[in-house]
Amino acid sequence: MAETPKISIAELNTAVSGTMVVITDENLAFGPVSKDRLKPTGNLVERIAKIEKFKGARNKVLNLTAPAGMNLEHVLVVGIGNPKDMNAEHWLKLGGTIGGRIPAGARNVTVLAELPSGKLSPEDAAKVALGIKLRAYKFDRYKTKKKTDGDDAKGTPAPQIKIAVADVAAGRKAWSDANGIGDGILLARELVNEPPNVLFPAEFARRASELKKLGVQIEVLDEPAMKKLGMNALLAVGQGSERESRLVVMRWNGAKKKSDTPVAIVGKGVCFDTGGISIKPAAGMEDMKGDMAGAACVTGLMHALAARKAKANVIGVIGIVENMPDGKAYRPGDILKSYSGQTIEVINTDAEGRLVLCDALAYTNERFKPKLIIDLATLTGAILVALGQEHAGLFSNDDKLADRLIEAGKVTGETVWRMPLGPAYDKMIDSKFADMKNTGGRYAGSTTAAQFLQRYIGKTPWAHLDIAGTGMAAHNTEIGDSWGPGWGVRLLNELIAAHYEK
Repeated sequence: MAETPKISIAELNTAVSGTMVVITDENLAFGPVSKDRLKPTGNLVERIAKIEKFKGARNKVLNLTAPAGMNLEHVLVVGIGNPKDMNAEHWLKLGGTIGGRIPAGARNVTVLAELPSGKLSPEDAAKVALGIKLRAYKFDRYKTKKKTDGDDAKGTPAPQIKIAVADVAAGRKAWSDANGIGDGILLARELVNEPPNVLFPAEFARRASELKKLGVQIEVLDEPAMKKLGMNALLAVGQGSERESRLVVMRWNGAKKKSDTPVAIVGKGVCFDTGGISIKPAAGMEDMKGDMAGAACVTGLMHALAARKAKANVIGVIGIVENMPDGKAYRPGDILKSYSGQTIEVINTDAEGRLVLCDALAYTNERFKPKLIIDLATLTGAILVALGQEHAGLFSNDDKLADRLIEAGKVTGETVWRMPLGPAYDKMIDSKFADMKNTGGRYAGSTTAAQFLQRYIGKTPWAHLDIAGTGMAAHNTEIGDSWGPGWGVRLLNELIAAHYEK
């Protein structure tokens, strides 16, 4: 993982050297601390702001290089607009904006986070710090081009960034939690970004197993174990690959009562998807290394929960396979008997994710009897057609759970849009030869995929998140330009923190 800035929470009277970042509102009414720091510049900030038409609007930046009378290389003045309009997502994006404007080669950066309209809360300061951390992430380990001059020969040192707040103890506690969440997001990004010749099922399982260091209990099921259990749908997807499939169970028991019924999160982990016998077109197939973004999110989430010692019992389950088209591959027309005993007629081997999930869901539901199940999967291209990359598709059999996910999406900016389920759609996956078929045809493709999964849930409250548009090939945002965004870690962490911790 690329080196990230060293971020710490400091006292307001910490000496400032190198680069100073001053947060201001839309009136350029600097707080007492920042105003005192800026005294040597006289009215320089106001003069330059007038020339540059800088009015303190949200995420707009004014950069003063080597201001006269100050022993500083840069002063960045960053606007937030009206402080009353700022929410959690805005503070996070503000941090990303700051991180993106820190000058190359900066060694020491101090962020003055006190506003004239009120002191920045420790939680908001931590969100600013998290935004800086996420913006700094780069996936460049496979680039071999070397720089040969000066410090760059060894690599530019990561900057030391101090966030100055009034309540240092509370700020450090908030940052400790946020930093753990950030590490979970970066883990999810790493997994999605890795090439498929490096991250195959056994290697994915090994990396997930490293969560043991944080106190997560890990159980890895290999192919013989899954075959004994009857996970024939999941195993069928991977049978054309030389890489053996895995199912990983991650358990975090953080609730005061260890016997509390857990929340279960299940992820699709297709490390590479050729489409199998129903092979995909060549154009864009390289993106199918990201078809395990659901499993990456679950792994990153479990890291985040353990790192911040979440007071909840959570089960994470990921089915990890590779869908390849050799002579042993499963075929259109095959009928599979799944873990639940239900039979599936294969219509298209490129509708493989639901076959992985159906066994993982049924197994999780039967073994752990969770209070709810949420699954995440880059499941259908149809959800991209419907929602683009702005929302994940949400399907649920439980209104309360759906509403909570929608609210968590509004808080974090990882938004979801509820899509329909119903008997008419369910009928579209009935088969003439088996209990169901694995695709309902061209129309309502995301809904029929969700209907397929619902047949393995029973009465357990359940939500399915189709993240084909949000889980990979992400567009640039204030908090990063990573191809794999780590989408879903913040969403589900917020859901669990708000409703399922005791």
